[in-house]
Amino acid sequence: MREDYEITIIGRQTIDAQTDEIQVDTLGDYTERGGAKYISYTEYADEAPYNGQLKVLKIENEDTVTMLTPGTPTRLVLEKGKRHKCLYDTGAGVLSLGVYTQTLKHDLSAAGGELCIRYTLDIDTQLSSSNEICVRLRKRDLFNK
Repeated sequence: MREDYEITIIGRQTIDAQTDEIQVDTLGDYTERGGAKYISYTEYADEAPYNGQLKVLKIENEDTVTMLTPGTPTRLVLEKGKRHKCLYDTGAGVLSLGVYTQTLKHDLSAAGGELCIRYTLDIDTQLSSSNEICVRLRKRDLFNK
């Protein structure tokens, strides 16, 4: 994977009126093919900092983004105004979740841009959390690094 882009990912999760935020800065790639846009990067867990896992965000159109983890059953479909079921690999097992996407906005191009999504997660239709993720891309200046 090329790492031509600086990627900042800000995630917010609210459970029972308590909000937590995390920010990850990493390097990754952005491509456009077949009418879709792809953001890919490697995610590293705190407990295994040398064992990264590829993550792919497929922006299919103005209203649909799919989050993929190749090699796992995890496939999170985020479609504005719709609820989807997804499988989420926790590392200890696979969990079935409901995902309802409230808002989905993006302004992405080869120069960079931003993708922001607000969604809720539910287990057996009971609200588990409200979430927001913003992914910012910036083309790296490889000649001045």
